[in-house]
Amino acid sequence: MLVLVAPGQGAQTPGFLTPWLDLPGAADRLAAWSDAIGLDLVHYGTQADADAIRDTAVAQPLLVAAGLLSAAALDARAEVSAVAGHSVGEITAAAYAGVLTEEAALGFVRTRGLGMAEAAAVTETGMAALLGGDAEVVVPHLEKLGLTPANVNGAGQIVAAGTMEQLAALAQDKPEGVRRVVELKVAGAFHTHHMAPAVTELGKAAQDLAVSDPAVTYVSNADGRTVSTGPDVVARLVSQVSSPVRWDLCMETLKELGTTALIEVCPGGTLTGLAKRAMPGVQTLALKTPDDLDAARALIAEHAAR
Repeated sequence: MLVLVAPGQGAQTPGFLTPWLDLPGAADRLAAWSDAIGLDLVHYGTQADADAIRDTAVAQPLLVAAGLLSAAALDARAEVSAVAGHSVGEITAAAYAGVLTEEAALGFVRTRGLGMAEAAAVTETGMAALLGGDAEVVVPHLEKLGLTPANVNGAGQIVAAGTMEQLAALAQDKPEGVRRVVELKVAGAFHTHHMAPAVTELGKAAQDLAVSDPAVTYVSNADGRTVSTGPDVVARLVSQVSSPVRWDLCMETLKELGTTALIEVCPGGTLTGLAKRAMPGVQTLALKTPDDLDAARALIAEHAAR
């Protein structure tokens, strides 16, 4: 069984879209999306520096566009049995599953990025990944410091979110068993109460969306459960902005569904890394450049019918 997954914010790097624009029609497609949402995705995906694409209002539409562009190049919609996305990657997954059109997904994520950037500007906040440690020890320690376990990613990784002062305290007082605390390249405490204003804005935008039920199995960050109706998917996309990402539960569900191969759309790498540790026996492949497409197609041929 083949699943397609989409990464979240922080996966972007300067120039990562450059090789994808050499594919037939890709540059025109990206230019059209840019015009539709009022953001130069071509510039940000090929020429902008790391600070520019760290901006939440830029990074989120850029990641969804990259995911959709690379998924279209793969052309495996008939072979994919399930989809999931991490954080903003859930919007990529929703579009791939047919819940939203590509244009609607990009407009929706543009609203999301702007709203979250505005919410993040109220208080200086951030996120940090904790590598190692047991969740039963780590989570209470974070809560003691006033931090939120915003991403429970499995494979020994939890992401804490909160104010910069709280994160500084964490760096000085790591939970037992944690090897490292790594600051993430994001501009706010996503998936926490700090994002509540963005939830309100996104909820208003969701009222105008044309929504369809997913054409393939859709696995939600909220609780790792499968979601069968379009309205439920969208409602979860809205509330997820201020709620923790349970990627650990998503991977558990994908295993229970019988996943044998997992492909991560561009800019791939983060979720395949987690899957290698938490989903033993599942073959993984990350789409980083178009050079990875042939290997991905070979993986599809081997696993699509299983």
